[in-house]
Amino acid sequence: MTWFKQKWPRLILVAGLVVILDQISKQVILNTMPLGSGFSLIDGFFDIVHVRNPGGAFGFLSGQSQAIREFFFLFVTGLASVFIVWVYNTVPETHRVLSAGLAMVFGGAVGNLIDRIRFGNVVDFIDWYIGDMHWPAFNIADSAICIGVGILVVHILFDRMPAED
Repeated sequence: MTWFKQKWPRLILVAGLVVILDQISKQVILNTMPLGSGFSLIDGFFDIVHVRNPGGAFGFLSGQSQAIREFFFLFVTGLASVFIVWVYNTVPETHRVLSAGLAMVFGGAVGNLIDRIRFGNVVDFIDWYIGDMHWPAFNIADSAICIGVGILVVHILFDRMPAED
């Protein structure tokens, strides 16, 4: 079973690294910054803040009750995780970048799921902006998801997806 020795450890390593870095960075924020506080790293462009996002990307469902959000996000994250692992299993060993991208998406989903289980919301702390125009605050898990999806999109756009047998 050489495919297991090569492919599955990559999923565990990449996804595990994303989860570990995500959770450590969030714990640092939780231990050192009161909720709602922040400081500038690059004035006018990049701050570290401590905010909580009860919703999804861009505050999706943040106005709904906690019970609805918990059900929706736990269900969707579980379904997405199973789908990602299924797709990951279909990617041949020759497509290492694609499999690493899928592992990043999986790790990011798990990182944010841990927050939802622990706190009922997600800890965000990266704040990019220009003047008064702010990108919504995010975290390492969100970054990994975006990078992983970007890798998938590049593979699709440039016809680099594995051929079906």
